[in-house]
Amino acid sequence: MIKILANDGIDPIGQELLEKAGFQVDTETIPQEKLEEALKNYDAITVRSATKVRKELIDACPNIKLIGRGGVGMDNIDVEYARSKGVNVVNTPAASSLSVAELVFSHLFTGIRFLQDANRRMPKEGATQFNALKKAYAKGTELSGKTIGIIGFGRIGRATAKVALGLGMNVVAYDLHPLETEIELNFQGGKSIKIPVKTIGLDEVISQSDFISLHTPFASKPILGKEEFEKMKKGVGVVNCSRGGTIDEEALIAAINNGTVAFAGLDVFNNEPTPLEGILTHPKISLTPHIGASTNEAQERIGTELATLIIKHFKN
Repeated sequence: MIKILANDGIDPIGQELLEKAGFQVDTETIPQEKLEEALKNYDAITVRSATKVRKELIDACPNIKLIGRGGVGMDNIDVEYARSKGVNVVNTPAASSLSVAELVFSHLFTGIRFLQDANRRMPKEGATQFNALKKAYAKGTELSGKTIGIIGFGRIGRATAKVALGLGMNVVAYDLHPLETEIELNFQGGKSIKIPVKTIGLDEVISQSDFISLHTPFASKPILGKEEFEKMKKGVGVVNCSRGGTIDEEALIAAINNGTVAFAGLDVFNNEPTPLEGILTHPKISLTPHIGASTNEAQERIGTELATLIIKHFKN
């Protein structure tokens, strides 16, 4: 019997599909330092973002025939090395796109209406300072008619563009691989329209955007640092639901404090799971604990797609 360790968990639907196909699925999380020994009893491992599968672990467990990543980025897996050793590596790039895009806009709506700060202060001051708080948060803005710059125009970047266009925003985008594409918007009654979107230069996106959203893989150095913040419009909003390390967090705090950046929304951090204290306590930063793909719908899609890929691999 094929044995699979779902070390970061798997949706019950995916587990059921695998078990019906005759696989044994274990979902108990094994600490990273104990994986080398434990994996010798398995044929495959599935992970999300927490578990690392590096070359040392791959070398120590030649019995592993497949590594599955529930999600998009595979920065926590030495993919090419694994494949060079004959280990199949699969992921589910499309399953979580909408969930991440919706979280981007959760942070954007939070930032433009000061919800992150209002929700901190209302329980403490709402009963005695209601009118003062009302005045403090009276200068919100709308997203409609504004320009969102999307850095990284893969599946999630395009899903974010789709939501933005539906809200009446203008979209500019940058990608390492320049492209022209169409974003299709669907309406009730079966009607749809296709809106062309063309990628432009990174500096253009940075300087033209009212809001910036990051959707890139892990980078060896920050994509947005001090120089990039200096090129932005005054009052820009910045959201990162992609990877920690893609924003220089010290430079971000400085840009917020000097008024260049009006607010930031962060789902990922340079030092997880212990983010920088200045990030955690800043009144103009909206925070979530790396939950971009953590919706019931996304997890069902991830589990189903991952199970299908695993079954296909071992049945073939």
